[in-house]
Amino acid sequence: MAVFTEVTRAQAQALASHLSLGLVQELRGISAGIENTNYFLTTERGEYVLTVFERLTFEQLPFYLRLMQHLAQRAVLVPEPQADAQGEILHSIGGKPAAVVNKLRGGHQLAPDLFHCQQVGAQLARMHLAGQDFPLSQPNLRGLPWWTETVPVVLPFLNASQAELISTELAFQQQLAASASYADLPRGPIHADLFRDNVMFEGLPGREKLSGFFDFYFAGVDSWLFDLAVSLNDWCIDLASGALDEARASAFVAAYEKERPLSGAEHRLLPAMLRAAALRFWISRLWDFHLPRDAALLKPHDPGHFERVLRARVAAPWHAMP
Repeated sequence: MAVFTEVTRAQAQALASHLSLGLVQELRGISAGIENTNYFLTTERGEYVLTVFERLTFEQLPFYLRLMQHLAQRAVLVPEPQADAQGEILHSIGGKPAAVVNKLRGGHQLAPDLFHCQQVGAQLARMHLAGQDFPLSQPNLRGLPWWTETVPVVLPFLNASQAELISTELAFQQQLAASASYADLPRGPIHADLFRDNVMFEGLPGREKLSGFFDFYFAGVDSWLFDLAVSLNDWCIDLASGALDEARASAFVAAYEKERPLSGAEHRLLPAMLRAAALRFWISRLWDFHLPRDAALLKPHDPGHFERVLRARVAAPWHAMP
């Protein structure tokens, strides 16, 4: 992610030694993203990612790190946090919380086809099922209460058409969240940010295999359907227009349902959840764009992308075939 906190080689070595990872061979800042400070950390033992958390607290972080550990121990393809001799996986650098996880192999697939979407859909369902017995609980911190709180903050930056859209959609989602059908949706820990750049594949072109999901630091307990909608809105769209690619979306959902079939209520509410997922990321990108924080390598995302996605989901609701 963006570099907000400069980590020295000496600090990295101290943490690596504490975790028995050997001598540090390379420490390199990662420029993508806007939430935390991340470095690629190479030691005698292997390749890792060192994260210094800029917003999440020592009290919040056990949920994320223990979830990753829980999933990794159940054969879900995610990075596993590195523990010290006492089994602790939450550490500190410069007074800020920090963690080290193993680096996934391969690279991103930024132009996914049906084969990539099927793999991600299946692994997402396995992740949901594997998290059912996770003992910790924390709400999705970027869920409806955050939307309700943040929309008034970003409204002054919007034109009349944008302000009407965001206000109308927020009201729609508030009404939906108060309904009995919404309350009945299956829930559990979700990734909540499973975009193309948070998934890795390895192998020859055309035969890549999914090697893992990472960046769980937006995870929380929410409806599994919302997690599916977030993924569909990135993996299965035309990036230029925001329109859904029905072939990829159908393949993604079909692969998901082979592992965990959707309920009738989930099928009915999927169009609304696709709108909710678009709203969530439009709000957060507006916030990051208009109210940015200082960072050495900060590159805020264009909020206009998810405005287009939301307008497309409202204009053309999509239903997966049951």
